Amino acid sequence: MGRGKRYDGEQKLNLKKVFAVIIAIAVIVMFVIGIQKLFTEESNTQTRTVALRYFPVYTNEKWGVIDSSGNIIINPEYDEYIVIPDNSKPVFVCTVNVDYDNNTFETKVINEKNEELFTNYDSVEPIENYDASNNLWYAPSILKVSQDGKYGIIDTNGTTIAKCEYDSITALKGVDNSLLVEKDNNYGIIDYVGSVIIEPEYNGIEPISTQFENGYIVENSDGNYGVISFTRTVAVPVEYDEIKNVYGNGTYYIAREGNNWEVVDTDGNKYLAGEYDDIVSVDGENAVVVDNDKYGVVKISDGTTVINTEYDGITYGAGNNYIVRNGSKYGIMNIEGTKVIDFKYNGIVYRNVGNFYEATTENNTSDLLDSELNIKLSDVIVSEVNENNGFIKVRQDNDYKYYNFRFEERNINDILSNNTIYVSRNEEGKYGFVDKNGNVVVNYIYDDAREQNDYGYASVKQDGLWGAVDSRGQVAVSHSYNLDDNMLVEFIGKWHLGEDLNLYYFTDK
Repeated sequence: MGRGKRYDGEQKLNLKKVFAVIIAIAVIVMFVIGIQKLFTEESNTQTRTVALRYFPVYTNEKWGVIDSSGNIIINPEYDEYIVIPDNSKPVFVCTVNVDYDNNTFETKVINEKNEELFTNYDSVEPIENYDASNNLWYAPSILKVSQDGKYGIIDTNGTTIAKCEYDSITALKGVDNSLLVEKDNNYGIIDYVGSVIIEPEYNGIEPISTQFENGYIVENSDGNYGVISFTRTVAVPVEYDEIKNVYGNGTYYIAREGNNWEVVDTDGNKYLAGEYDDIVSVDGENAVVVDNDKYGVVKISDGTTVINTEYDGITYGAGNNYIVRNGSKYGIMNIEGTKVIDFKYNGIVYRNVGNFYEATTENNTSDLLDSELNIKLSDVIVSEVNENNGFIKVRQDNDYKYYNFRFEERNINDILSNNTIYVSRNEEGKYGFVDKNGNVVVNYIYDDAREQNDYGYASVKQDGLWGAVDSRGQVAVSHSYNLDDNMLVEFIGKWHLGEDLNLYYFTDK
């Protein structure tokens, strides 16, 4: 039986073996440290934390739900679009038992476990709304429910917001936080938390503007009109033949008595009554008026002319300035009646987000002017105005650049600080991606590319077809989709944004 060796006396070291062992250990330690550093760097630069969100998905002519990583949450097995009132919550409204001949259907609400929710109601539906361009959207985080033929509101947790006591509930078209409720053939307004803004006692209600804070035009049973503010006060008595959907800073409104247009204020004072063919808008203490099909600007208080009624169109810009159309060309005039920008542009719009003017030139590019009317950028195409991150993205000479709202050029790393990779274009016009330090992560092999989206995917185009890379720059979707008809190209996993932005869904078609 082997026992091993036993040494008697002092043992002598083999120095060569000792040094070899030390060096080997050092190499192993350095290797481990290097691997740890590599993974640490990759985790800092090539991964991105993605918030859990849910989206409708369409494949094989069926609808389901995916999450923000592209995982299927609800198998695509429904014939109709699935509505997700709050995409941060797993509450999905599915349409079932559709009878197209009789125009009837039923709905059910399920969660991510495919469990049915809110079964104590006769029906549960999302509340759809439309903007001025007739684009569809849904009231967020709330649902319309019914019991015994009456309607109410719950939130996506099932909490009652408004009891089932109304004959109907619909969104006030184009306006957030405003629900038109009907009771006994009269109409009122409640908000998204169930507060009654206007009691149901009017024949009809319209919004003053798309901002619910600006109030509502109401019509009584005699066909007279007035204004109720969002704070439930009567801004204009219900005694006029018509009131325009024009907001005048909470003080002035445009009303008609008989054939005469006038400006009325919340104290009951009347201005400019019958002096002009039309009154178009109220901006501060001035009003845009029309006489013999020509536009001008006058002071409301005393009717003093600010800009002569000799132009083909006038809209308010910002500060003391108006955008004026003279024939087919646009310029800017101030409240002194002085022309401050020549009539040389094909169009001018004021961008409230960013506080700047975008003036279209004859070659279909734009000059961007700051609030002081200084030209800050020339011959650009505005690609994006991002209020949340405070930047303007423009395209100039086939290259994208980023500016803050002070028109200071910014590095894309600062603008899109959460991104892990960034689009880069070489001298040959090919696109690739670099990391935060400017190191090339994806070689310049693409014909076009988009910046990384909130879910870690960046769209890339090659040979006329689109695909996507992930947050590490690795191919997530091979270039296989012709998306020339899509206004936006965006991927989540293998799914790309659908062509119909009115629905906002993802697909693999």
